[in-house]
Amino acid sequence: MRSRFDAFRRGDADWLLRTWHPSTRPRDLDMLDNPHWRGLQVIDTVAGGADDDSGVVEFRATYLDEAGGVGVMEERSRFVREDGRWFYVDGQVR
Repeated sequence: MRSRFDAFRRGDADWLLRTWHPSTRPRDLDMLDNPHWRGLQVIDTVAGGADDDSGVVEFRATYLDEAGGVGVMEERSRFVREDGRWFYVDGQVR
């Protein structure tokens, strides 16, 4: 989760696509309107430990909006582990 947030912060579409599960991954990712991400707060986790093949991360991310104010995005994201690597599957924005 943290590496994906950092990739959003840097605008690194390649990393985001590599860590997105093939079953839900878009063909490409347009980062032109990517906001200026400021911080990440993990609110809750379900599973996702060393012995798990899936997990859920609920997070709150802050960003600067176009007017210079602070915006907040909250999402509950699903991840799966395959061949020892974690992949983002999908999420519900709250």
